[in-house]
Amino acid sequence: MMLKIIKDCCGWLSGKLSIIAYLTAENLALRQQLIVLKRNQHRPKLKERDRLFWVVISRVWSGWRDALLIVQPETVIRWHKKAFKFYWRRMSRTGKRGRPVLDSDVRALILKMADANPFWGAPKIHGELLKFGIEISERTESGVLRRRKPKPPSQTWRTFITNHMPDMVGVDFLVVPTIGFRLLFVFVILSHARRRVVHFNVTENPTAEWTAQQIIEAFPWDTAPRYLLRDRDSIYGDWFRRRVKSMDIEEVLTAYHSPWQNPYVERLHGSIRRECLDHVVVFNENHLRKILRSYFAYYHEDRTHLGLEKDTPLERPVTNRASSHDNVVALPRLGGLHHRHEWSAAA
Repeated sequence: MMLKIIKDCCGWLSGKLSIIAYLTAENLALRQQLIVLKRNQHRPKLKERDRLFWVVISRVWSGWRDALLIVQPETVIRWHKKAFKFYWRRMSRTGKRGRPVLDSDVRALILKMADANPFWGAPKIHGELLKFGIEISERTESGVLRRRKPKPPSQTWRTFITNHMPDMVGVDFLVVPTIGFRLLFVFVILSHARRRVVHFNVTENPTAEWTAQQIIEAFPWDTAPRYLLRDRDSIYGDWFRRRVKSMDIEEVLTAYHSPWQNPYVERLHGSIRRECLDHVVVFNENHLRKILRSYFAYYHEDRTHLGLEKDTPLERPVTNRASSHDNVVALPRLGGLHHRHEWSAAA
């Protein structure tokens, strides 16, 4: 009886060994064919289900690296990381994504302002929107515009000018050619406190006496500022200096060839040229005075300023929409070169 049991066990073990040998031989044969296949085709084309198979089997079988021939193990690891990111991206997805959609009426208003004022950039249009009580981000508004303008230059002499801004004015001359190629000189006095043009005048022959008279006309009685910032032009001669000193005004002189040290006046001159004088032809002194008078009215009452937190020098009030039927109308300034936008009741 014992011999029979031993014989059966030996037969069963021999059969199992034969199966293992068969599977081993079959595995070797398949590996040899895969090696030949890989030698003839360097980059086999795999489908998504093939990648998914290796990702799954790599998590349940520790010996998957030894059996892998058609791709590198690092490739399978990369597939797993990609599947992990895809899984959590789908799990983290919510119904609402990104910024809220901009209202179509606001978008149309931004484009309308940009079309009516081609010299305006994103900050100036954003200042206009704030005056209507429309609270949107300037970044959102700038994305709607068709083109952008470069950022304004940074200010200099910041500490000194900030500390003395309420009691300081800047002066300078602006040269304007006429239709007959004559040169006219515009003398501008700018208050730093609210960027307000205190006084201006035009002449063809500026002198120290004429310039000193402009200071007297700009600051009658006891309204003179504490400091006056100017460059070292020879037009400010002894007559001018004596007159300014008699009014208890202390002159602050910029360095030679350094107009950037008088930044507010220089910036005002740039605005006058870009927004006004570059688009008109000047006939004579009276014509230039009339043009500048209209521009400074727009400058003080309508035009928003970056340095004034997008307000105007004369503090333009914020107007709210009275009813849902009100529309935004464009009021022309400087003959339509610029516009002021206001709410108007629908007819």
